[in-house]
Amino acid sequence: MLEKLEGEKVLITGGLGFIGSNIADTLHKFGAHVTILDSIMSLYGGNYYNIKDIQNQVTLELGDARDYLVVERLVKDMDYIIHLAAQVSYIDSRHMPVEDMDINCRSILCILEACRRVNPEAIIGFSSSRMVYGKIQKIPTDEEHPTNPLSLYGIHKLTCERYLKYYHQEFGIKSVSFRISNPYGPRQQMKHSKYSIVGWFIRMAMEGQEIQVFGDGKQKRDYVYIHDLVNGFLSGLVHEKIECEIFNLGSGVGTSFIEMIETIIEAVGSGSVKKVPWPENYERLETGDYISDQSKIKSLFQWSSSVNLKEGIQKTYEFYRKNRSFYW
Repeated sequence: MLEKLEGEKVLITGGLGFIGSNIADTLHKFGAHVTILDSIMSLYGGNYYNIKDIQNQVTLELGDARDYLVVERLVKDMDYIIHLAAQVSYIDSRHMPVEDMDINCRSILCILEACRRVNPEAIIGFSSSRMVYGKIQKIPTDEEHPTNPLSLYGIHKLTCERYLKYYHQEFGIKSVSFRISNPYGPRQQMKHSKYSIVGWFIRMAMEGQEIQVFGDGKQKRDYVYIHDLVNGFLSGLVHEKIECEIFNLGSGVGTSFIEMIETIIEAVGSGSVKKVPWPENYERLETGDYISDQSKIKSLFQWSSSVNLKEGIQKTYEFYRKNRSFYW
């Protein structure tokens, strides 16, 4: 299916980051013409090293996805726009509500308006989040699950989904949104713990640190390896039946925190784990166990994740073992 990308023009906002750079690499392999827009904001994962192998084969524009004039100029000739530029910490969103809204909502509106005005045929791919669901009432969780976000980050991601729906209804702009579970893998920033629990724990284990887990560690999450995520995302983007769709994008497998940490320690060969009490009022932001129902994406794209957690953690550790100086 991804062979359809050959010769296509694709804009990736946030393309120097974790997901964006991996998507750019895959697009290049399939013969697409890739343009990256990234602002290299200090808090986030933009990293020139992420595209070192393809830097001479892609077009890099340094700029902000909230700058309408920049976005309109870049969108004009694109076949696809993959929007990944975002504030991606649900924890930080509580303390920077206006900035979270500005980065996450204003940017998608700039893209939609630019498409409406100069390129209504372009197809938009959007990275949403499992955080739009809030407290989990049903496991596995399908796309019809109620959306009651517990964080401003989740509220703004859900708002973006609704912007996309509105622009499709009113102007016919096509889009596909993916409610991504817990992604991990090579090229993820490792400077702090706010964006990738798996990546951060790998760093801690590599440094021989003690990894703390709340409660009994039995809370479950769905961890999706980056190469599976990229293949699922791009399969949805190019599918001929896409109009305005939302899909879960995860592994469909639930793994407890304690099992995830023990897998990391085994792969790295160092580090330790300690169980600690839950922090006060943790339940306000704790969604409960989450396992994504992958039935919709599997039935339409014949796609499913292929890398299990143990294999994915091993691959991720090997990457950082060789490249840690570019990510610490």
